[in-house]
Amino acid sequence: MPERQFTDAEVTAALEAISDPERFREAEAQVTRVAPQLTVIITRALAEAGWFEERESQVLKAATTPDEDQRLTAVRTLLAEETRTAMLVGAAAGWTLARELEG
Repeated sequence: MPERQFTDAEVTAALEAISDPERFREAEAQVTRVAPQLTVIITRALAEAGWFEERESQVLKAATTPDEDQRLTAVRTLLAEETRTAMLVGAAAGWTLARELEG
């Protein structure tokens, strides 16, 4: 069975629907129940991509930057990049899980 492709309009409508606090709470409760399993999947995906090795290098670089202002900027940037990466990988895992459940 071919994988269904969603239009931009469908994705936009779905994003608007989950913006409803009650619907989001329901989804959040479901994710909380499976969080340990999702954590394993996300960690494995990041490890396979070599993310942890690169992260250690970036942490060391940020922590040892001599200038305090530059060090703070480096740490803030690293945290923002980690957050974005985790969100993207988590979204991919969620998307894949949804497709598995539909199939």
